[in-house]
Amino acid sequence: MNFEQHAFISYSHLDNAPSIEGQDGWVTQFHKALEVMLSRRLGEKARIWRDQKLDGNHVFAKEIIDQFAKTALLISILSPGYLRSSWTRLELQAFCDAAALNGGVTIGTRSRVFKIKKLPIEPDADLPELMQEMLGFDFFGIGDDDSKELDPTFGPDARAQFLSRLSDLAFRIAACLQQIAQIRNGKVPDANKAVQKIFLADCGRDLRTIRDQLSTELQMLGHVVLPTGHLPVTEDALIPEIQLQLTQCHLSIHLVGRSIGPIPDGPSGRSLMMLENDLAVAQSRSNSLRRVIWIPEDVAGERPEQQTFIDALQRDAALQYGADLVRGDLKAFKGSVYSVLRSLDNHKATTSARGPAVVHLMMSEADSFASIPLIKLLRTCGVQVTTPVFTGDDAAVRDANIKLVSDCDAVLLFYGTGDDAWRFRHLNELQERANPGASARCRIWICLAPPTTPDKDLLQACSECPLIDARSGLSEIVVQPLLSALSGVGSAS
Repeated sequence: MNFEQHAFISYSHLDNAPSIEGQDGWVTQFHKALEVMLSRRLGEKARIWRDQKLDGNHVFAKEIIDQFAKTALLISILSPGYLRSSWTRLELQAFCDAAALNGGVTIGTRSRVFKIKKLPIEPDADLPELMQEMLGFDFFGIGDDDSKELDPTFGPDARAQFLSRLSDLAFRIAACLQQIAQIRNGKVPDANKAVQKIFLADCGRDLRTIRDQLSTELQMLGHVVLPTGHLPVTEDALIPEIQLQLTQCHLSIHLVGRSIGPIPDGPSGRSLMMLENDLAVAQSRSNSLRRVIWIPEDVAGERPEQQTFIDALQRDAALQYGADLVRGDLKAFKGSVYSVLRSLDNHKATTSARGPAVVHLMMSEADSFASIPLIKLLRTCGVQVTTPVFTGDDAAVRDANIKLVSDCDAVLLFYGTGDDAWRFRHLNELQERANPGASARCRIWICLAPPTTPDKDLLQACSECPLIDARSGLSEIVVQPLLSALSGVGSAS
């Protein structure tokens, strides 16, 4: 873990051919500017190297491969030329082989390989497996032209965007190097201690640069921004993945501009930003997810369906559910985002001294044994669990159970061997007992436990209470929605 070099740039020589005779090639300009920006971030001279000969000489090839064991990061500049080159693929494989023996390709929560897309890559391109799920950094697209590379020789606008994206990249590289240094010094960073987890929804090409800049700003403040990789391209795989990621978040942010953005393959034919908004609404209803929607002033959709979506967002309260709707400039939008984050931070600060979050597990006496694995799992996740009182004087039992419900942060109704009538009766009792002065996050949940019955299948489709489906087994992923709802309470944060 003691590296002599900060990074190696892997590239195709075709991408460094000068656009204008007598000027530096694109990769050389990239290298020089990144070195300056990264040095400022690190507070020391950045040590970035690359193969400037590219002659395929076997002796020099071994010299490069031997250096990978002493190099912290690999920066791969993807292009059609890169993908056609066996030499660049050899460099990637050799770096990964060396990394496997020196801390691994992933350090903590960060990859040691950075994917730079100099030009758009076709969806069916033969990407190295390691890079298929990486989001990467786009160094193409000026205004509405998604195919134009960001070449500083193209003029002031291209140069400004080129340097802006390099600044974002330098921040991410510096953060990765810092994490490597922490681990080398015996400190293991904990991603769960980030200030907040934020879902940053996809957007069209007209707002993509703003979205990327906002993502970097939020991460610079210590937040975790999801998604961290490519989302599935088909609705059947995409929807559950987004649902899972939203359950981990405290805030979702949606940028809605004139471009409709990606449209996943599926029966609805709806854009990704529309699907993400619908799923965030559902998460907000069930789990109090905070949201911010930004529609820039005077924006008009390029396509009729995008304009219909823009109009509906502004007049339909159901589509706005849980959101601050911002119609204005970028400053107003960011102001709203940071205002919500401050309120979430204040909530966490005011509740963190209380100790562990408390969940009252309501079950029938017959389910006492069956509920033990759930109790153990929740306690492992830092949640304090209380259970009903079953024996004693009737009045004392009733008073004790009322107090347990009133004192908890969430009530979890364990729906196991009891029938639907049992569930209905106890749910009504819990709704009557729930402390009206408790936090807005305090709510009643239902855990669907074995056996599977038609009543439970129906409840899964139409329940007004948030559900945890444990009929196929228990894991931290299964209870993640509840843990996320409790994330502002005590040690469950």
